[in-house]
Amino acid sequence: MLYTQLRSFHSVAKEGSFTKASLALRISQPTITTQVRGLEEYYGVELFFRHGRGVNLTELGKELLKITQSIFKLETEAIELLSAAAEVRIGHLRVGAVGPFHVMKMLAEFSNNYPNVHVSVSIGNSEKVLQELFNYGADVAILADIIDDHRLHSINYGRYPVVLFLPKTHRWSKRKGISLRELEGEQMIMREEGSRTRRAFEEVLEAARVKPNMLMEIGSRESMREAVAEGLGVGVISEDEYVPDRRLKALPILDADIHTSTYIACLQERRESGLIKAFFEVIL
Repeated sequence: MLYTQLRSFHSVAKEGSFTKASLALRISQPTITTQVRGLEEYYGVELFFRHGRGVNLTELGKELLKITQSIFKLETEAIELLSAAAEVRIGHLRVGAVGPFHVMKMLAEFSNNYPNVHVSVSIGNSEKVLQELFNYGADVAILADIIDDHRLHSINYGRYPVVLFLPKTHRWSKRKGISLRELEGEQMIMREEGSRTRRAFEEVLEAARVKPNMLMEIGSRESMREAVAEGLGVGVISEDEYVPDRRLKALPILDADIHTSTYIACLQERRESGLIKAFFEVIL
């Protein structure tokens, strides 16, 4: 009740009469009169000097007006803030991703559409990114694989072939492609356990009963690229993540369908949230 009483007081004080306050608030004049009178009677104070059709503020009324001006200014700011957020003109979008390759393209497109939305990105493995999503530490997740979980809403952003890459000094550097069987005993540089690219590659190798010589395991794409460039072995990478390098050559695997996918996910319960919905709409 205090809020409506203060709102009526504030309007009467600004407009200079109960009649004008009634028109401004679109409330009947008797209602406004009752609310202001109730405020005065509850605290045993006088806020207005009433004369004819007009009113003047008492000293106490002038002091209260200073306070209500702050209250309703903040209310206006709150409404403007919420309206801007609803229209995705402001806000903070938190994105978790398993790698920088796709997420930067996505964020460039999103920022072009929503330049005043602040975006932060955290990079980690799939387990870490999903944990952030489930703990509300991230709004959107960019993943190389998706789990079957009723809590998640996801879309497939793309499907990409897995390719080999090797130094230009390698005996295969003039070839157009390599068959899976040729990898038997070949020295290879692989990503760490848990890499989606490695998992997809090893599944096909196992099915074909091909056993390369897994010489080295490296935890980053950049380090793996340098190891291959130095001639330590042949690498395997998703085609969309391969960065052209004058020292290297990428080759397709001719007789095997090996691919990775990229997924965009959010919590099912939050898919209609303004920023999240806007992100999915831009990417789609």
